[in-house]
Amino acid sequence: MSAITIYHNPRCSKSRNTLTLLEENGINPTVVLYLESPPDTTELKALLRKLGLTASQLVRRGEEAYKTCSLNKDSDDEEILVAMAKYPKLIERPIVVKGGRAVLGRPPENVLELIR
Repeated sequence: MSAITIYHNPRCSKSRNTLTLLEENGINPTVVLYLESPPDTTELKALLRKLGLTASQLVRRGEEAYKTCSLNKDSDDEEILVAMAKYPKLIERPIVVKGGRAVLGRPPENVLELIR
């Protein structure tokens, strides 16, 4: 089985539940504490390709940093990526990666399609 990585925020219940679900399925993933080690824009672009999402689909609009960065519904993906790299709280979580694919663990059961 390919190695599995989770971009994890231990303070987020969905992220904790997703990690637990992986562990209950016998998977000991590589845990990236992305708030401590934020991905740069290149890594974010790679994650978006694996997720099949745009930056505007992955950004957390309710975070204070969204306003701080003057982001809005018309912001382009490059602006959003720069903001997410600077303020990783803007990244929706958790993201689980296996090889060339990734899923957003919202709900946590989404990861089952990746590991089965």
